[in-house]
Order: sequence, then C-alpha cells, then structure tokens
Amino acid sequence: MSDRKFIKMHGLGNDFVVLDRRANGDAVTPALARAVADRHTGIGCDQVIVIGRSETGLADAELIFFNPDGGTSAACGNGTRCVASLLMGETGAKHLVLETGHGLLDADCSSNGEICIDMGLVKTEWRDIPLGQAGDTLHLGIAEGALVDPVGVSIGNPHAVFFVEDAGAIDLERLGPKLERHEMFPERANIGVAEVRATDRLRLRVWERGAGITRACGSGACAAAVAGSRRQLTDRKIEVELDGGLLAIEWLENGHVLMTGPVATSFTGEFDEALLEASQP
Repeated sequence: MSDRKFIKMHGLGNDFVVLDRRANGDAVTPALARAVADRHTGIGCDQVIVIGRSETGLADAELIFFNPDGGTSAACGNGTRCVASLLMGETGAKHLVLETGHGLLDADCSSNGEICIDMGLVKTEWRDIPLGQAGDTLHLGIAEGALVDPVGVSIGNPHAVFFVEDAGAIDLERLGPKLERHEMFPERANIGVAEVRATDRLRLRVWERGAGITRACGSGACAAAVAGSRRQLTDRKIEVELDGGLLAIEWLENGHVLMTGPVATSFTGEFDEALLEASQP
C-alpha cells in the first residue's frame, strides 16, 4: 500500500481510524480493517472509515465503513460527522454532501463547531430493517433475559431498541451478542437499551454489531429517538445521553432524522510495515 497515513478521530468517544484514498484509490481489504481496528496489535477503533472519490459525482466524497470484524456497515453517524468535519477543515465549507451505503447525506457545521448530519429517511417496515419474517416493528416480540419487546428501526443499518427502567443495570456485554445474532435479524442488528429520563431526554447504551459496546453510537441514538417517539414516550426532538456525552436528535416530519454533536481529532500517524504484513492473507 503506497499510502500509510491515517487520522484517528472520535465523536463522544466513538473512535475511528480514517484512511483517505481519494488520491491513490488503493483498496482497503477486510483483513487490513481488522488489523487496524485491533486495540492490542493495531491502532484500535470502533470503525475504520475509508474516504474515496464519489463515483457518481453527486457528493464531495464517498465513505465506506468497516467494523472491527472486517464486515461493513451502510451507515455510521458519528463517523460521518468526523469525516465531514475533516473535509470542511480542508476547504472551509460549512456544508457538504457525503455518499454512503445509506445514500447521500448532507452535513452542516453549526456556529459552535458542532456537526449536524441529515441521516436520511428512517425506515420502519419489516422488509427494510430487515427482519427474518413479517411482523410489527413497533413490538418485535423477542426477548433475552431482562430485555423484552424491542422496537425495530433502520437508519441504514438494523437496530433493535429495548426500553428499560435502568440502562446502566443491563448486562449488555452478555445479552448484546445473543440478540445481535437473533434469528429475527438476518443481517444481525445493533442492540440499544434506552431509559426514558424525560420526554426530551433518553439515556442510551448500545451493543454495535461487529464492534461490541461503544461509548457513543450515532445511528443508535437516532434509532432510539425514533423508537421513543413511535412508542409515544418522547418528543421528536430530544437529547440522547450516551457514555461519551450528549447528541441532539430530531426526527423531522418528512421522515428524515438529524443528528448534531461534537467531533475531535486525537492524532495522526503512519502504518508500520509490520501492521500491513499482518493483514496479508
């Protein structure tokens, strides 16, 4: 690989290794993504994000999201916000469009430097999530231990949101992997446990498919906000309290969902040759 440079970024502790491939177009393989994401022998992150040229010409860049297990995700809210901030810093632009597996996403920079992403149209039909069989996505009717009766939502990736009395008391490390791979979810699912603090505030923890528990899951926060509104537990505009901090989420009347929050760059660097060799089959 000719370009070994990387940027380490995070949104509320949800951390990413960003690889810019706009110039040379070198492919990033699942094996390399796994090697990079490993927190013991690699750089370590919740997702690896690859920036490429937009093949359609409709966006400022194209993004590919790799999970630590080498699988990909169509959407990553905090990761999209991080890359948007990075690209805005290059050009001075306050608005841009990013192409993802979830479609074209608009990004805006607010006056206080926080980044807002329009995460696109929320999908709530069982085929779109997708589910393994037809069902009521407002009450999926599955359970594991203390977690029962989730809401199904797609934010470009599948989510199951369980409402609980105390999100911190749930053994998500044990229950998350089982529910992620429940037969109801043919593409696996992100598992959220949400506690209603007020009609305009949720406490949320998320087990992300392919990544495990993360400090802040942007698409999970969007899914929880939509689920809370659909259950008539919360307003359409709320704050979501995650382990890493707060995200502002608004589910618009047109079905799109907006997510706003801070981002940060941790450090930049270059791969060592040994890491690249370790990723070879």
